[in-house]
Amino acid sequence: MQRVENGETQPRGDTLQRIAKGLGVTSEELIDWKLEKNNSYLTQLNSSAISFLFFPFLGILIPLVMWISKKNEIHNINKTSKEILNFEITWCLLLSFCFIIYIGSNFYRVKSASEISPSLLLNPAFLWLSVCFLYLLNLVLILFNSSRLKSGKEALYYIRIPFLK
Repeated sequence: MQRVENGETQPRGDTLQRIAKGLGVTSEELIDWKLEKNNSYLTQLNSSAISFLFFPFLGILIPLVMWISKKNEIHNINKTSKEILNFEITWCLLLSFCFIIYIGSNFYRVKSASEISPSLLLNPAFLWLSVCFLYLLNLVLILFNSSRLKSGKEALYYIRIPFLK
């Protein structure tokens, strides 16, 4: 411990785990203090998710590549990247679900012999409004969190399934 405190050696393995346990933090948090604090990169990482406007899965792919390229170099990049990716994956699943319902409702209308009125969920206008709402929600949350990250705060994506923990 004296050599670690005096800066003569770096704690590794079991020593690092014991120090972290004694301080009541994880070893990742203990090592994280050495990482560069770069809010502008985190903001760029978050803003890169806007690429969903061109193709929905780009909102996942580009932030993922940016995260992997700087994974162990920037403070708080793991937490921020996981928040962004979890939200974008959830968003893509919801968007896919809307299109599946839309295609299914059209198939139902063609195959239906009787004149049964479709429910509100099967109404094409409602489904397109849902898609527009999802796009607007994604854009607003990205812009909101970009401004939060730029000012040094954490990203807040409430609507997400925690695929990456």
